[in-house]
Amino acid sequence: MENVLRPLIVVGGSVLLTLLIGWATDRLLRKADDRHSETPLWGLLRRGRIPYMLVLCAAMLRGSYDQVRPLRRHGAGIGQTLTLILIGATAWLVIRIAAAVVETTYSRYARAHHDAARVRRVRTQVTLIMRVVAATVGVVAVAAMLLTFPAMRAAGASLLASAGILGIVAGVAAQSTLSNMFAGLQIAFGDMVRIGDTVVVDGEWGTVEEITLTFLTVRTWDERRITMPVSYFTSKPFENWSRGTPQMTGIVYWHVDHTAPVELMRERLRDILRECPAWDGRDYGLAVTDTTPNTMQVRALVTAKDADDIWTVRVTVREQMVRWLTDHHPYALPRVNTADATLAPGFHRVDGNTRNGQSRTQEVPRTGRG
Repeated sequence: MENVLRPLIVVGGSVLLTLLIGWATDRLLRKADDRHSETPLWGLLRRGRIPYMLVLCAAMLRGSYDQVRPLRRHGAGIGQTLTLILIGATAWLVIRIAAAVVETTYSRYARAHHDAARVRRVRTQVTLIMRVVAATVGVVAVAAMLLTFPAMRAAGASLLASAGILGIVAGVAAQSTLSNMFAGLQIAFGDMVRIGDTVVVDGEWGTVEEITLTFLTVRTWDERRITMPVSYFTSKPFENWSRGTPQMTGIVYWHVDHTAPVELMRERLRDILRECPAWDGRDYGLAVTDTTPNTMQVRALVTAKDADDIWTVRVTVREQMVRWLTDHHPYALPRVNTADATLAPGFHRVDGNTRNGQSRTQEVPRTGRG
């Protein structure tokens, strides 16, 4: 009877005590979260209650299982298993606590600063820092688990002796991976590109959606995802429309006839922008920038607060200006000129017939006889 009751008391007592401590801790964190609603720290710490309870249960079982006589026969295997669970749960708990602290710090920074570009930069750095922390804790936890096996401890000396050669071989073999990892850190702390930035890469316009230590994801305007190594952004030129300030200036071109009413087009541009909610009101302008034998090129400059709004302003101005010219000044649209050319001074036109009876016009210089 003792062989059955004692294991049940030890195991059941450890589980019950773990649930009781976990419930009490969760209740304290909930009260702290209700009392300090301005900071998300306590609510984020509640996400670590599962690894916290695993650590408690594994620690209590690890310290009391050898008191149970029936379990002593398998003491080595049980102790090894509980040790592995304890190491893994501790690493999990450390990652959750670090994530809660980092996320809380970022939330306070985002509330204190209204500069969107600076907030996105800190968000990118926080994301990559958490990935580095998680990877480091995971590697340390795996190494600690391996060292609990006697065979691994015995092989430690030989592993250290060959670490230099293995490091060189691994560095050569993983050259591309390592370069991407260093490029990811360079992007995070060099402030070249941030999560939420509007970029143009390989002719594709989109928004940076995710940055890791090895790759970067850009969400295009048509909801596609372009994934590329982060080393691309440290080795090739790209356009970052959100660098510095998100405010932008856009350009709209028209090709119109030489008789187009430029002054009236300026007034119409002003009226269109006043009715466009996406225009930020900073500046606008319209000027003739080029001419061809058949048309002249008119350029309009407009402004907006970010890349999305500048696109809206440009398409609105282009569409409404063309519609206004079509309805009120159709002569200003591009056309093929079939009218007779104006003669230069000193020349007059002479009509005659060709051999096949068709008329022919010639330009001959004027004489003094008239």
